[in-house]
Amino acid sequence: MSSRKGRKDAARVVREQLAQERRRKRTLWVSVAAVFVLVIAGFTGWAVFSEQRSDEFTPPPGADDTGTGIVFGSGPVTIDLYEDYLCPACKQFQEVSGETIDQLADEGKARVVFHPVAYLNRFSTTEYSTRASAATGCASAGGKFREFSEALFVQQPPENGAQLSNDQLIDIGAAAGLDRDTFGTCVRDGTYLSWTEHVTEQASRSEITGTPTILVNGEQVNNWSPESIRAAVEAAG
Repeated sequence: MSSRKGRKDAARVVREQLAQERRRKRTLWVSVAAVFVLVIAGFTGWAVFSEQRSDEFTPPPGADDTGTGIVFGSGPVTIDLYEDYLCPACKQFQEVSGETIDQLADEGKARVVFHPVAYLNRFSTTEYSTRASAATGCASAGGKFREFSEALFVQQPPENGAQLSNDQLIDIGAAAGLDRDTFGTCVRDGTYLSWTEHVTEQASRSEITGTPTILVNGEQVNNWSPESIRAAVEAAG
């Protein structure tokens, strides 16, 4: 009798263990499924957020159809310039070839699209790259983009610091011929901060990895000399 009872007890224990194992597996699969759903939802949410973020911007007057740059000139060849106002190499490029770029636009040989990206905020305690870029949107709205942009490079502050304040940017704009009140309000309100984010994000998606980057009809020009840029424009035209 005791032997039979022992076998029954052992069988009952085995059944309980099997039932526990089935419950454990069901709980595990439910947890895995829940995590999977959350991961998918997270990726979906990030994709939606990124798409909305890149779409929610106000382009300034003078921007191209994509809202990624300020246009001047209307020639048959397109020059895309990607520059950061905190970039020392960009200042050097402007000193060497900026006048040539302006001449090509003024001569009707090139349509210049200037993309003021904000790549170098890591070298600023005040996100100067972003603020300077946004301020150029205000300058474009006031019809003085080129004058203000040139002045920013002339008065470029060093990396690793606070750089120029908004009040100093406004002073530079006023000296470039912009209405102090209108331009100042635009800068202080951050009217074109979302536009700067869009310009920078789209440049990154286009695999623009450094500044300055110069494209002539989509082809990168690695030699920044005036002669090389003119030759590239003439060859593309």
